[in-house]
Amino acid sequence: MSDSGELLRTTGDLTPLVPRRIGTTDIYVHPVALGGATFGWTLSAGETNDILDRFVALGGNLIDTADSYASGVSEQVIGSWMRHRSNRADVVVATKVGRSTEFSGLSSVNIRQAVDASLARLQTDYIDVLYFHEPDPTIPLIESLAAAEVLITAGKVRTLGVSNFSPQQLLEARVASANGLPHIEAVATTYSLLHRDIGAEYRPVLEAQGVSLMPYFVLAHGYLGRHRSIKSADPSDIRLSRAAEEASRHGAHVLARLDDVAAETGVSVAALSLAWVLHQPSVTAAAVGVDSVADIDELMAAANVSLSVLHWTRLSDI
Repeated sequence: MSDSGELLRTTGDLTPLVPRRIGTTDIYVHPVALGGATFGWTLSAGETNDILDRFVALGGNLIDTADSYASGVSEQVIGSWMRHRSNRADVVVATKVGRSTEFSGLSSVNIRQAVDASLARLQTDYIDVLYFHEPDPTIPLIESLAAAEVLITAGKVRTLGVSNFSPQQLLEARVASANGLPHIEAVATTYSLLHRDIGAEYRPVLEAQGVSLMPYFVLAHGYLGRHRSIKSADPSDIRLSRAAEEASRHGAHVLARLDDVAAETGVSVAALSLAWVLHQPSVTAAAVGVDSVADIDELMAAANVSLSVLHWTRLSDI
Protein backbone atom coordinates (compact mmCIF):
# COMPACT_ATOMS: atom_id res chain seq x y z
CA MET A 1 0.00 0.00 0.00
CA SER A 2 1.16 3.51 -0.65
CA ASP A 3 1.20 6.31 1.90
CA SER A 4 -1.41 4.59 4.08
CA GLY A 5 1.52 2.89 5.74
CA GLU A 6 1.47 0.13 8.32
CA LEU A 7 1.82 2.02 11.56
CA LEU A 8 1.84 -0.77 14.12
CA ARG A 9 5.29 -1.02 15.65
CA THR A 10 6.82 -3.97 17.44
CA THR A 11 8.16 -1.61 20.13
CA GLY A 12 7.23 1.84 21.37
CA ASP A 13 3.94 3.64 20.93
CA LEU A 14 1.37 3.73 18.18
CA THR A 15 2.09 7.10 16.64
CA PRO A 16 -0.31 9.89 15.57
CA LEU A 17 -1.40 9.84 11.95
CA VAL A 18 -0.63 12.23 9.11
CA PRO A 19 -2.46 12.97 5.84
CA ARG A 20 -2.59 9.94 3.58
CA ARG A 21 -2.73 9.42 -0.13
CA ILE A 22 -5.77 7.86 -1.79
CA GLY A 23 -4.48 4.94 -3.81
CA THR A 24 -1.93 6.07 -6.37
CA THR A 25 -3.52 9.51 -6.86
CA ASP A 26 -2.27 12.94 -5.84
CA ILE A 27 -5.20 13.34 -3.43
CA TYR A 28 -4.19 13.49 0.24
CA VAL A 29 -6.73 13.32 3.04
CA HIS A 30 -7.00 13.45 6.79
CA PRO A 31 -7.57 9.88 8.03
CA VAL A 32 -10.92 10.78 9.63
CA ALA A 33 -13.54 11.37 6.95
CA LEU A 34 -16.89 12.98 7.69
CA GLY A 35 -19.86 10.90 6.59
CA GLY A 36 -22.84 12.83 5.25
CA ALA A 37 -25.66 10.30 5.60
CA THR A 38 -27.37 12.32 8.34
CA PHE A 39 -27.08 15.68 6.55
CA GLY A 40 -30.58 16.80 5.63
CA TRP A 41 -32.04 13.69 7.30
CA THR A 42 -31.61 13.90 11.07
CA LEU A 43 -29.52 17.08 10.94
CA SER A 44 -30.73 20.47 9.71
CA ALA A 45 -28.70 22.62 7.35
CA GLY A 46 -27.66 24.84 10.25
CA GLU A 47 -26.49 21.90 12.36
CA THR A 48 -24.65 20.45 9.39
CA ASN A 49 -22.89 23.75 8.72
CA ASP A 50 -21.66 23.91 12.31
CA ILE A 51 -20.34 20.35 12.08
CA LEU A 52 -18.63 20.97 8.76
CA ASP A 53 -17.05 24.16 10.09
CA ARG A 54 -15.66 22.35 13.12
CA PHE A 55 -14.47 19.43 11.00
CA VAL A 56 -12.30 21.59 8.74
CA ALA A 57 -11.15 23.73 11.68
CA LEU A 58 -9.68 20.56 13.22
CA GLY A 59 -7.88 19.63 9.99
CA GLY A 60 -10.47 17.42 8.32
CA ASN A 61 -10.88 17.64 4.56
CA LEU A 62 -12.62 14.49 3.23
CA ILE A 63 -16.42 14.70 3.11
CA ASP A 64 -18.18 11.49 2.14
CA THR A 65 -21.73 11.58 0.80
CA ALA A 66 -23.97 9.98 -1.85
CA ASP A 67 -26.69 11.03 -4.25
CA SER A 68 -29.08 8.76 -2.33
CA TYR A 69 -28.43 10.29 1.12
CA ALA A 70 -31.59 12.13 2.15
CA SER A 71 -32.67 11.89 -1.49
CA GLY A 72 -29.90 14.26 -2.55
CA VAL A 73 -30.36 16.80 0.25
CA SER A 74 -27.01 15.79 1.79
CA GLU A 75 -25.23 16.89 -1.38
CA GLN A 76 -27.28 20.10 -1.51
CA VAL A 77 -26.34 21.06 2.04
CA ILE A 78 -22.65 20.34 1.42
CA GLY A 79 -22.73 22.31 -1.83
CA SER A 80 -24.35 25.31 -0.19
CA TRP A 81 -21.82 25.22 2.65
CA MET A 82 -18.87 25.11 0.23
CA ARG A 83 -20.28 28.00 -1.80
CA HIS A 84 -20.84 30.20 1.25
CA ARG A 85 -17.42 29.36 2.70
CA SER A 86 -15.64 29.64 -0.70
CA ASN A 87 -13.57 26.61 0.26
CA ARG A 88 -14.14 24.10 -2.56
CA ALA A 89 -10.41 23.83 -3.27
CA ASP A 90 -9.69 23.03 0.39
CA VAL A 91 -11.96 20.00 0.74
CA VAL A 92 -12.09 16.58 -0.90
CA VAL A 93 -15.61 15.57 -1.89
CA ALA A 94 -16.49 11.92 -2.34
CA THR A 95 -19.94 10.96 -3.51
CA LYS A 96 -21.62 7.78 -4.72
CA VAL A 97 -23.95 6.93 -7.58
CA GLY A 98 -26.02 3.91 -8.47
CA ARG A 99 -28.46 3.67 -5.58
CA SER A 100 -30.67 6.74 -5.97
CA THR A 101 -34.29 6.40 -6.94
CA GLU A 102 -33.86 8.57 -10.02
CA PHE A 103 -30.66 7.00 -11.34
CA SER A 104 -30.63 3.44 -10.04
CA GLY A 105 -27.92 1.12 -11.32
CA LEU A 106 -24.62 1.53 -13.10
CA SER A 107 -25.52 1.84 -16.76
CA SER A 108 -23.45 4.39 -18.64
CA VAL A 109 -26.47 6.67 -19.04
CA ASN A 110 -27.36 6.51 -15.35
CA ILE A 111 -23.79 7.20 -14.26
CA ARG A 112 -23.40 10.24 -16.50
CA GLN A 113 -26.77 11.70 -15.58
CA ALA A 114 -26.31 10.96 -11.87
CA VAL A 115 -22.93 12.72 -11.85
CA ASP A 116 -24.36 15.79 -13.58
CA ALA A 117 -27.15 15.89 -10.99
CA SER A 118 -24.66 15.54 -8.15
CA LEU A 119 -22.49 18.32 -9.57
CA ALA A 120 -25.52 20.61 -9.66
CA ARG A 121 -26.46 19.83 -6.06
CA LEU A 122 -22.87 20.17 -4.87
CA GLN A 123 -22.52 23.46 -6.80
CA THR A 124 -19.15 22.40 -8.18
CA ASP A 125 -17.74 21.36 -11.52
CA TYR A 126 -15.83 18.31 -10.30
CA ILE A 127 -16.08 15.42 -7.87
CA ASP A 128 -12.82 14.34 -6.24
CA VAL A 129 -13.76 10.69 -5.66
CA LEU A 130 -16.71 9.09 -7.46
CA TYR A 131 -17.86 5.79 -6.00
CA PHE A 132 -20.03 3.14 -7.59
CA HIS A 133 -22.32 2.69 -4.59
CA GLU A 134 -22.82 -1.04 -5.05
CA PRO A 135 -22.28 -3.65 -7.78
CA ASP A 136 -24.88 -3.82 -10.54
CA PRO A 137 -25.19 -7.43 -11.76
CA THR A 138 -27.32 -6.32 -14.72
CA ILE A 139 -24.61 -4.14 -16.27
CA PRO A 140 -21.16 -5.29 -17.47
CA LEU A 141 -18.52 -3.66 -15.28
CA ILE A 142 -16.63 -2.60 -18.38
CA GLU A 143 -19.59 -0.39 -19.40
CA SER A 144 -19.59 1.33 -16.01
CA LEU A 145 -15.83 1.86 -16.11
CA ALA A 146 -16.05 3.28 -19.63
CA ALA A 147 -18.64 5.79 -18.42
CA ALA A 148 -16.29 6.80 -15.61
CA GLU A 149 -13.49 7.24 -18.14
CA VAL A 150 -15.60 9.74 -20.08
CA LEU A 151 -16.28 11.69 -16.89
CA ILE A 152 -12.62 11.68 -15.85
CA THR A 153 -11.53 12.84 -19.30
CA ALA A 154 -14.11 15.63 -19.15
CA GLY A 155 -12.72 16.79 -15.80
CA LYS A 156 -15.95 16.07 -13.94
CA VAL A 157 -14.35 13.34 -11.82
CA ARG A 158 -10.81 13.14 -10.49
CA THR A 159 -10.66 9.50 -9.47
CA LEU A 160 -12.81 6.39 -9.07
CA GLY A 161 -13.79 4.22 -6.14
CA VAL A 162 -16.24 1.40 -5.47
CA SER A 163 -18.36 0.46 -2.48
CA ASN A 164 -19.19 -3.08 -1.39
CA PHE A 165 -17.38 -4.76 -4.30
CA SER A 166 -16.01 -8.25 -3.73
CA PRO A 167 -12.34 -9.13 -4.21
CA GLN A 168 -13.33 -10.97 -7.38
CA GLN A 169 -15.01 -7.86 -8.77
CA LEU A 170 -11.90 -5.84 -7.93
CA LEU A 171 -9.81 -8.31 -9.89
CA GLU A 172 -12.20 -7.96 -12.84
CA ALA A 173 -11.83 -4.19 -12.64
CA ARG A 174 -8.06 -4.55 -12.52
CA VAL A 175 -8.07 -6.49 -15.78
CA ALA A 176 -10.19 -3.77 -17.38
CA SER A 177 -7.85 -1.03 -16.14
CA ALA A 178 -4.90 -2.89 -17.65
CA ASN A 179 -6.67 -2.41 -20.98
CA GLY A 180 -6.93 1.34 -20.54
CA LEU A 181 -10.04 1.85 -18.41
CA PRO A 182 -9.84 3.79 -15.10
CA HIS A 183 -8.04 2.22 -12.17
CA ILE A 184 -10.13 1.87 -9.03
CA GLU A 185 -8.26 3.77 -6.32
CA ALA A 186 -10.51 3.29 -3.28
CA VAL A 187 -12.79 0.61 -1.87
CA ALA A 188 -15.42 1.40 0.76
CA THR A 189 -16.61 -1.42 2.97
CA THR A 190 -17.88 -1.99 6.49
CA TYR A 191 -15.03 -2.61 8.95
CA SER A 192 -14.77 -2.33 12.72
CA LEU A 193 -13.54 -4.03 15.87
CA LEU A 194 -16.77 -6.03 15.74
CA HIS A 195 -16.57 -6.88 12.04
CA ARG A 196 -13.07 -7.63 10.80
CA ASP A 197 -13.97 -10.05 8.04
CA ILE A 198 -12.39 -8.27 5.10
CA GLY A 199 -10.04 -11.17 5.64
CA ALA A 200 -7.06 -12.75 4.01
CA GLU A 201 -8.73 -12.78 0.60
CA TYR A 202 -9.51 -9.06 0.49
CA ARG A 203 -6.37 -7.37 1.77
CA PRO A 204 -3.87 -8.93 -0.67
CA VAL A 205 -5.98 -7.66 -3.58
CA LEU A 206 -5.94 -4.12 -2.17
CA GLU A 207 -2.22 -4.18 -1.48
CA ALA A 208 -1.32 -5.68 -4.86
CA GLN A 209 -3.34 -3.05 -6.70
CA GLY A 210 -2.35 -0.08 -4.53
CA VAL A 211 -5.98 0.52 -3.57
CA SER A 212 -7.05 2.43 -0.47
CA LEU A 213 -9.45 0.82 1.98
CA MET A 214 -12.04 3.36 3.11
CA PRO A 215 -14.08 1.78 5.92
CA TYR A 216 -17.51 2.82 7.09
CA PHE A 217 -19.69 1.75 10.05
CA VAL A 218 -16.46 1.79 12.06
CA LEU A 219 -18.45 2.37 15.26
CA ALA A 220 -20.90 -0.42 14.40
CA HIS A 221 -23.86 1.96 14.03
CA GLY A 222 -22.89 3.68 17.27
CA TYR A 223 -22.79 0.52 19.39
CA LEU A 224 -19.10 1.24 19.98
CA GLY A 225 -20.03 4.72 21.09
CA ARG A 226 -23.16 6.48 22.30
CA HIS A 227 -25.65 3.75 21.40
CA ARG A 228 -24.26 0.94 23.57
CA SER A 229 -27.32 0.79 25.86
CA ILE A 230 -30.07 0.13 23.40
CA LYS A 231 -32.03 -2.85 24.77
CA SER A 232 -35.26 -0.85 24.47
CA ALA A 233 -34.45 0.79 21.17
CA ASP A 234 -37.37 2.28 19.28
CA PRO A 235 -37.89 -0.08 16.31
CA SER A 236 -38.88 2.90 14.17
CA ASP A 237 -35.42 4.45 14.68
CA ILE A 238 -33.32 2.88 11.94
CA ARG A 239 -29.97 3.78 13.47
CA LEU A 240 -30.82 2.58 16.97
CA SER A 241 -32.28 -0.63 15.57
CA ARG A 242 -29.05 -1.31 13.69
CA ALA A 243 -27.01 -0.63 16.82
CA ALA A 244 -29.24 -3.00 18.79
CA GLU A 245 -28.36 -5.78 16.36
CA GLU A 246 -24.73 -5.54 17.53
CA ALA A 247 -25.66 -6.30 21.15
CA SER A 248 -24.43 -9.89 21.11
CA ARG A 249 -22.21 -11.73 23.57
CA HIS A 250 -19.26 -10.91 21.34
CA GLY A 251 -20.29 -7.27 21.22
CA ALA A 252 -20.46 -7.11 25.01
CA HIS A 253 -17.00 -8.69 25.23
CA VAL A 254 -15.55 -6.12 22.81
CA LEU A 255 -17.12 -3.26 24.78
CA ALA A 256 -15.75 -4.62 28.06
CA ARG A 257 -12.22 -4.70 26.64
CA LEU A 258 -12.64 -1.21 25.20
CA ASP A 259 -13.84 0.04 28.58
CA ASP A 260 -10.72 -1.34 30.25
CA VAL A 261 -8.35 0.27 27.75
CA ALA A 262 -10.33 3.53 27.83
CA ALA A 263 -10.05 3.69 31.61
CA GLU A 264 -6.30 3.12 31.47
CA THR A 265 -5.57 5.56 28.63
CA GLY A 266 -8.15 8.30 29.13
CA VAL A 267 -9.30 7.88 25.52
CA SER A 268 -13.03 7.44 24.83
CA VAL A 269 -14.39 4.11 23.62
CA ALA A 270 -15.50 5.67 20.31
CA ALA A 271 -12.10 7.26 19.67
CA LEU A 272 -10.32 4.00 20.52
CA SER A 273 -12.57 2.05 18.15
CA LEU A 274 -11.89 4.50 15.34
CA ALA A 275 -8.15 4.64 16.08
CA TRP A 276 -7.94 0.85 15.83
CA VAL A 277 -9.48 0.92 12.35
CA LEU A 278 -7.27 3.80 11.20
CA HIS A 279 -4.13 1.84 12.06
CA GLN A 280 -5.03 -1.28 10.09
CA PRO A 281 -3.04 -2.09 6.94
CA SER A 282 -4.40 -0.58 3.71
CA VAL A 283 -6.76 1.80 5.53
CA THR A 284 -6.43 5.37 4.25
CA ALA A 285 -9.45 7.07 5.82
CA ALA A 286 -12.55 5.94 7.69
CA ALA A 287 -15.91 7.68 7.39
CA VAL A 288 -17.76 8.50 10.60
CA GLY A 289 -21.25 9.87 11.03
CA VAL A 290 -21.88 12.40 13.78
CA ASP A 291 -24.83 14.10 15.42
CA SER A 292 -23.12 17.13 16.94
CA VAL A 293 -20.01 19.29 17.08
CA ALA A 294 -19.07 17.47 20.30
CA ASP A 295 -18.98 14.21 18.34
CA ILE A 296 -16.54 15.78 15.88
CA ASP A 297 -14.22 16.86 18.69
CA GLU A 298 -14.22 13.35 20.13
CA LEU A 299 -13.67 11.46 16.90
CA MET A 300 -11.13 13.76 15.27
CA ALA A 301 -8.95 13.10 18.32
CA ALA A 302 -8.67 9.47 17.18
CA ALA A 303 -6.05 10.47 14.62
CA ASN A 304 -3.78 11.61 17.45
CA VAL A 305 -4.27 8.66 19.77
CA SER A 306 -0.96 7.23 20.96
CA LEU A 307 -1.27 3.69 22.32
CA SER A 308 1.36 1.43 23.77
CA VAL A 309 1.91 -1.87 22.03
CA LEU A 310 0.41 -3.58 25.09
CA HIS A 311 -2.84 -1.65 24.79
CA TRP A 312 -2.90 -2.11 21.03
CA THR A 313 -2.45 -5.86 21.42
CA ARG A 314 -5.26 -6.05 23.96
CA LEU A 315 -7.60 -4.45 21.45
CA SER A 316 -6.43 -6.54 18.53
CA ASP A 317 -6.69 -9.81 20.45
CA ILE A 318 -10.35 -9.44 21.37
